[in-house]
Amino acid sequence: MQPRVLCADIGGSFIDFAVLDNTNSVINRNKIPTPTHNADSFLQALIELTALYPKLPLHIAMAGTQEPKTGRLLAANIPCMDGTLFSALLGRHLQRPIRVANDADCFAMGEAHFGAARGHDNVFGIILGTGVGGGLIWKGQVILGGGGVSGEWGHGPIIPHFPDTPKATPCFQCGCGQWGCLDTFGSARGLERLHAWHGFPPRDSRAIVQAWENGDSNAADTINTYIDYTSAALALVVNTTGSTIVPVGGGLSNAQRLIHELDLSVQRRILRQQNTPLIIPGILGQDAALLGASALS
Repeated sequence: MQPRVLCADIGGSFIDFAVLDNTNSVINRNKIPTPTHNADSFLQALIELTALYPKLPLHIAMAGTQEPKTGRLLAANIPCMDGTLFSALLGRHLQRPIRVANDADCFAMGEAHFGAARGHDNVFGIILGTGVGGGLIWKGQVILGGGGVSGEWGHGPIIPHFPDTPKATPCFQCGCGQWGCLDTFGSARGLERLHAWHGFPPRDSRAIVQAWENGDSNAADTINTYIDYTSAALALVVNTTGSTIVPVGGGLSNAQRLIHELDLSVQRRILRQQNTPLIIPGILGQDAALLGASALS
């Protein structure tokens, strides 16, 4: 099979690099630590990863956003590249075409083109992992908003902040600086915050889900709160976008009963009715972002 495109999923911890052939199979995969604080080391790492394929384009799923008009990158967890004209910089050093998109957008692209959302024109892919992210796909292409930001349903206050009565709602401060964002309770870490907010002993998200599946009443209180608030936010997204399928990635997507209950709750809250699941686990796993990046145009 002939190599077709090079793909990299670049996060704050690792660069996951692979070659895709003309059957869209992932081959020659390599994973290395991300040099986050030294631009020369970062560029050299990509030069070495791509050296065997001098003419192939490189498509990148990035933990950050690239401003469409200027090409300037916003990537807080890769400070050596933050603020750079990223695609142009890489193009000069690597001597090849470069395509870059947010990693959640690439997840959604992967599931839309090759995975659980194939056949759907309007796809909203979501990440429920360490954080909450999302990407909106229309007829196979990422919908980009101002500044390159779209699909970021994890941010923006949706729970009211009552500083004088802090236990009135599960309103936590977000890493973006605001209070009450979905990211603070809809993520795996957020599930753990909800458990503590209920006054229960600390547990990690996997243990909470497992305890809930085993019939633990404390875990059930936490999960019910999680589903109630998260499905309300997701129902608003579905009503706004009109998406007909919502594939889920991230660690919580592996909890199939949780995703099933989330689907039922969302479907009770949206305006339209359908007889098939709307919120479904993605099927591409760790290949989703790489495959999605390969489909960038």
